[in-house]
Amino acid sequence: MTAPESNAIANRRPGLPGRGGGESSSLADVLERVLDKGVVIVGDVGINILDIELLTLKVRLLIASADTAREMGIDWWTSDPFLSNDARNSADELERLRRRVAELEGKGGTDD
Repeated sequence: MTAPESNAIANRRPGLPGRGGGESSSLADVLERVLDKGVVIVGDVGINILDIELLTLKVRLLIASADTAREMGIDWWTSDPFLSNDARNSADELERLRRRVAELEGKGGTDD
């Protein structure tokens, strides 16, 4: 085997990043793949003393891009008043309507 052939073979072998002689994925490539496909991390943590369950924490974490999450049917941030101006405006409008209804009910003088 000649030197150019051995270099070609070495370059085709997968390797660890930073070890040389193989392909390595940059952090940007890995992040792009994760955001494109999404990653779900699930875990449960329980605290027991003498077989008595004191506390259980269930952790469900989804890491994905907003577009990927929407494709999965997840878009809660669009209706959260803390995160969305449209939702905040809707919440403000609802509060104004509630006050107006309460005011009109008070002026009507009818008690049910």
